[in-house]
Amino acid sequence: MAMSARRLKRKMQAPKLPSTDPQFDKSFELLAQAIHEIHRKNASNLSYEELYRNAYIMVLQKRADTLYNGVKEVISDHLELVAETEVVPAFVKTTDTNARMSADAGTSFLMTLKRVWNDHTTSMIMIRDILMYMDKKHVKPANMPLVYDMGLELFRDKVIRSQKHPIQAQLTAVLLDQIKMERRGEQIDRSAIKGAVDMLVELYDQDKRENVYVVDFEPHFLETSSAFYLVESQALLAECDASEYMRKIEKRMNEEYNRTRHYLSPVTEPKIRNIVETQLITNHAKTIMEMENSGLRPMLAASAIEDLSRMYKLFSRVPEGLNEMRTYIKNYVLELGNLINAKVDSANDNTKPKDKDGAGAGDKPATTTGSLYTALRWVQDILELQEKFNKIIDFAVLKDKSFQTAVNEAFETFINANPRSPEYISLFIDENLKKGLKGKTEEEVDNILDHTITLFRFIREKDVFERYYKQHLAKRLLFGRSVSDDAERSMITKLKVECGYQFTTKLEGMFNDIRISADTVTAYKDYLDASGIEKPKIDMASTILTSTFWPMSASTSPKWIMPAEITDACQSFEKFYYGRHNGRRLTWQPNMGTADIKASFNTKRHDLNVSTYGMAILLLFNEVPDEQCLTTSDIQAQTDINDIDLRRTLQSLACGKYKILIKEPKGKEVDTTDKFYLNVNFTCPLARIKIQTVATKVETESERKTTHEKVDKLRKHQIEAAIVRIMKDRKTMDHNLLIAEVVKQLSNRFNPSPQMIKKRIEELIDREYLERNAGDRKSYNYLA
Repeated sequence: MAMSARRLKRKMQAPKLPSTDPQFDKSFELLAQAIHEIHRKNASNLSYEELYRNAYIMVLQKRADTLYNGVKEVISDHLELVAETEVVPAFVKTTDTNARMSADAGTSFLMTLKRVWNDHTTSMIMIRDILMYMDKKHVKPANMPLVYDMGLELFRDKVIRSQKHPIQAQLTAVLLDQIKMERRGEQIDRSAIKGAVDMLVELYDQDKRENVYVVDFEPHFLETSSAFYLVESQALLAECDASEYMRKIEKRMNEEYNRTRHYLSPVTEPKIRNIVETQLITNHAKTIMEMENSGLRPMLAASAIEDLSRMYKLFSRVPEGLNEMRTYIKNYVLELGNLINAKVDSANDNTKPKDKDGAGAGDKPATTTGSLYTALRWVQDILELQEKFNKIIDFAVLKDKSFQTAVNEAFETFINANPRSPEYISLFIDENLKKGLKGKTEEEVDNILDHTITLFRFIREKDVFERYYKQHLAKRLLFGRSVSDDAERSMITKLKVECGYQFTTKLEGMFNDIRISADTVTAYKDYLDASGIEKPKIDMASTILTSTFWPMSASTSPKWIMPAEITDACQSFEKFYYGRHNGRRLTWQPNMGTADIKASFNTKRHDLNVSTYGMAILLLFNEVPDEQCLTTSDIQAQTDINDIDLRRTLQSLACGKYKILIKEPKGKEVDTTDKFYLNVNFTCPLARIKIQTVATKVETESERKTTHEKVDKLRKHQIEAAIVRIMKDRKTMDHNLLIAEVVKQLSNRFNPSPQMIKKRIEELIDREYLERNAGDRKSYNYLA
């Protein structure tokens, strides 16, 4: 250091300024020597008052330009000497040009540069104070760099961007190498880097209108970072699974953020973040999702919320990242939904009865238990799938509505791909409202109903669901199978919220009929007691149904031969009812009734609750000796019950849990030649036994075809009503606009096709509700 000081003293001579004023020369020489002393850190020996006064006088003497340039030259000479004697000797030395600079050597260079910078800025503050008057009266009005700023520019040009020494390249190399070492996990001195970065940030490049950090260092940093992460991404993909890869990304993102927060400029943060996101996420998003045994599919299958959440957060950082993830999840849900549908198709094929040649028997009832189980399993599988993805939406993707919409679209697609979905969902509700809610709390019941309503929202053919729901509700109400009226009404309320009051008007009417019927039965009993007429031999309670509310046909009564006792009871009730209601007509529906009969067997008596048809069949055996039988044909001839109901009733009596009749030959199917004996040795620990009719819970193809024909017929009326309603309001309307408006109005019940709407328009034109516009054949006029 002593040698450096001597060299500094030898070189630092006052510049020879062109002057004819000895006093100015003397004053400037004094000022130049003072600047040298400041650079030597001997400022405590100087008289600042005298130096300020000398500078003040030089400015008053109109020598400010000469003074400014002279000071600039003194500082410039000093900085060139500093660069040569202090900065350059601190260059990092390596024996091999390809060898990595050591952390200590790099830190030493940065610390030297930081010390030189701090010395210079401290000196410039002192020099600025001495020349304050010149700054105020000359430099600032002339729009020149102030003394302090001029000193920073000189440091930039004579040291950092020295033309004589490669200091700029050395500094950039050291900074990049230090960062590279830290990325590899080595310890570095962050304060040394921060000192150098702060220096570069404070230095300004007027031409680029940016600080030297952004102009000189940042482009190299970003370029090397991009190359580093390009290589790293390939290495990580080769050695990591998707979960670990994403954790590495997260770690790198945090490291780069902390790097910019602790020692790099904050302006670099979005730029380096973009590089990391591009190299580690954007360029490999599809690869990450499709990684075998660890990608998005295994994560979804295992409901790996933590990994899915990490992927969501990382992919949200890059363009199209969430779109790709969302599309993948949607397709995955569709795939799972199609598998659920495929299981249903397979189960239906396995349970379909076979004819003698092995082909499907067509209109014969399918296996009851299998069909119902298939329907309930289908709904349950969907509910489990929905619950799974609800958790993923809630906890993994932060309730992102776009993801919820995508998942909902997938559910809607595969649910409606199953043509039986309205029937299956109605069956699921039916099963729960009959027995599935026993022992459950009110909250649990409401939760189950909410889940089923969610599936109901996905159904496009809501009118088909309504028809099935009415049928199932009718049986629950008439047979007393519903476990909770509150749950029934809660379900109807939920349906009303979803589809409006028109959707549930008939359902509410059915409940009202049940309530009024109870009052009617009480009034009938009072009538019998008060009239004094002979009471029927049987105690009959009738339920009066409003024909427009219930799904049964009111125009015809099912054919059957009533037992005499039933005929008497029906006639007695009709006399009472017609006496109270003029103009009404009763149509008996025996297929929807039940009966309690007392049966005596060899060992015990039982009270049997059977269907009305079951009662009629069992009464026949009162006239049959114990060891004799009745064939199916015999029973058919004496009761005239239709074939399907007869077979199901006999199955319930002879093939169910309680075998009141014995069938020969044994088997579940009933043929016309089968023989039936009364099981006189029947025994059961229960005194009262309920024998439910074996029914095909899921419709056969023939029944399903009939149902859809009825729905289609009703749809025609609804489409025509919508067309007339719209045209009555608009008077004239274009064909395409009319179709769009009809679809919009009916979409909450079903989605009519343009062809279906067009046919209804043609019908209305034929019936003179509408006419084609004479001037425009593609529009219609309403005819009042």
